[in-house]
Amino acid sequence: MPADILRLNMWSGPRNVSTALMYSFAQRSDTRVIDEPLYGHYLRVSNAKHPGANEVIAAMECNGENVTRDIILGPCDRPVLFMKQMAHHLVEISRDFLAHTHNVLLTRDPIDMLPSLVNQLKIPTLRDTGYKMQAQLLDEFHAIGQKFPVLDSRELLKNPRHVLTKLCDALNIPFEPAMLTWKAEPRPEDGIWAKHWYHNVHKSTGFQPYLPKTEPFPDRLRPLLRECQPYYDQLYAHAIKAE
Repeated sequence: MPADILRLNMWSGPRNVSTALMYSFAQRSDTRVIDEPLYGHYLRVSNAKHPGANEVIAAMECNGENVTRDIILGPCDRPVLFMKQMAHHLVEISRDFLAHTHNVLLTRDPIDMLPSLVNQLKIPTLRDTGYKMQAQLLDEFHAIGQKFPVLDSRELLKNPRHVLTKLCDALNIPFEPAMLTWKAEPRPEDGIWAKHWYHNVHKSTGFQPYLPKTEPFPDRLRPLLRECQPYYDQLYAHAIKAE
């Protein structure tokens, strides 16, 4: 395993502007990006009912240990390897590799996230949101002595340049202004699931300004909101703020 590569896992939940952040890092001159390498593994072991699940499983490596060895810790032709990851994909797999990578958490207020998630998952559960796993990862990173930058989507969208600069400082890499803009189109790194999840980011040319939701929060999601909120509050306490 080459020791001079910065291997960055960004552990997100769904609908957290994680794809926009992947596109941002893809603009860097020193970075290779990979889209959710553990998604196939997660679908195989969890039997989660996601859009296009069978197509995803057929298209990618679905053995998590192989993914860890060959992709997450495998060869890379750039100094930085950015991997967009979903926290809830970390099931039935050894987490020993986390000690050999840099790890960042990306979260979003469930008030904003849950009404968006139901566009893809009609009856989401706490597992689907990733909040509980993210909170567990926060404790695990602390236990192994890692700095664990936390990004919050609202803070990121309020001031992308500031938050990304602080993130790059924490990772000991230079901020590049190119990270703030990209072409409005799909990227070759997009997972095969992009057609189900990435409609909005494919129309974007950069981080969209934060706009609070104006429609009432759905009553049917309030029990799930109560489950998610304590985990989000724990994560947000560590987040890089927009200032």
